[in-house]
Amino acid sequence: MSEPVPDPELQQVLRELRDREPVFHRPELGTTRDDLERQTAPDFFEVGASGRRYSRGHVIATLLARYARSESDEWETTDFHCRAVGPETYLLTYLLRQGERRSRRVTAWRRTDGQWQVLYHQGTLVTE
Repeated sequence: MSEPVPDPELQQVLRELRDREPVFHRPELGTTRDDLERQTAPDFFEVGASGRRYSRGHVIATLLARYARSESDEWETTDFHCRAVGPETYLLTYLLRQGERRSRRVTAWRRTDGQWQVLYHQGTLVTE
């Protein structure tokens, strides 16, 4: 499979979004309910590696519990690609390594009035 050719006009968007990923693993972007609601669209949902669909409310509740435990979160991201899919709407893909666990991630982002909001997120385990 050939690698996507980066669009030079998307390089700034790519830099901004790369600094927000992995989504929900960046406590510096906020850890309160208000922060998380601001970062996610009202109709946001996520599909986990299991294939299960998680609502915005479930994801926020899970994150609030995680942040309250102050667990260490070791990860590494690589292979970022970004493409425009609509006005101020972008699809970001990347590889996430968490110890031995690897997953391919996709996040749909929208920028409104200079603020980024997550529309959709999915992670798929890499088994190869």
